[in-house]
Amino acid sequence: MAEIEKRNMKSNGVYIGLGANLAREGSTPAQTLEAAANELHKLAGPVVARSSFWTSPAWPDPIDPAYTNSVIELDTDLSPERLLNIMQGIENVFGRVREKRWASRTVDLDIIDFRGLERSDERLDLPHPRAHERAFVLLPLAEIAPDWIDPVRGRHINDLVAALDAGDVAATSRLEVAL
Repeated sequence: MAEIEKRNMKSNGVYIGLGANLAREGSTPAQTLEAAANELHKLAGPVVARSSFWTSPAWPDPIDPAYTNSVIELDTDLSPERLLNIMQGIENVFGRVREKRWASRTVDLDIIDFRGLERSDERLDLPHPRAHERAFVLLPLAEIAPDWIDPVRGRHINDLVAALDAGDVAATSRLEVAL
């Protein structure tokens, strides 16, 4: 696919979605997400905001363990490509296995929005193409970026949350976790 790139000046943040539903080396998924956020802080730039942890049923098979999710805002000077490389390196170190799409995982790191950049190529779609449909992304994102505007749709995060399936919203809840 040809690269499409434009910048939406409504978003200045770099937002990363974190998710996990498998334990790693004796760590809970929440502890793994905390460790992954700390690695991003060391390797990519300061984490300037962190959402609460949220839980959501596994998809497509709700019999799998539930996911723990979070969103962070990162202050980085890196390019989207370099950030993606670092994120995939962290996933590999943390035991991420990519055998099957949407399989359970020890960690999943996704760029949700990179300063409003719109881009689509073989390696990276920005903003994340399905973030606007996912309660487990939008609810934690709304915590740390209550004025966020979707760069593609031009819709405020509150409108996107209101448009979510009520069952998905009800199934996604803030998780009280002691790390």
